Amino acid sequence: MNELSINEIQRQDFVDNRIYELIKDLNPTFKEVNWDIELIGDVRDIIANWFTNRLRICSEKKFYPFSEE
Repeated sequence: MNELSINEIQRQDFVDNRIYELIKDLNPTFKEVNWDIELIGDVRDIIANWFTNRLRICSEKKFYPFSEE
């Protein structure tokens, strides 16, 4: 597997962090939501699918610059 570039790592971190913040913001309770990469990944995949397949506004490589599209 190729190592990720700085830009690819930054993009991945940006997307994952924004999704985590969205999950926390949407939480209707006072319970803390812990970082859960499985949950974040599931949400990320759904959002990526919308951008790439449903809206067709970008390629998978654009959304996931680290993908092997």
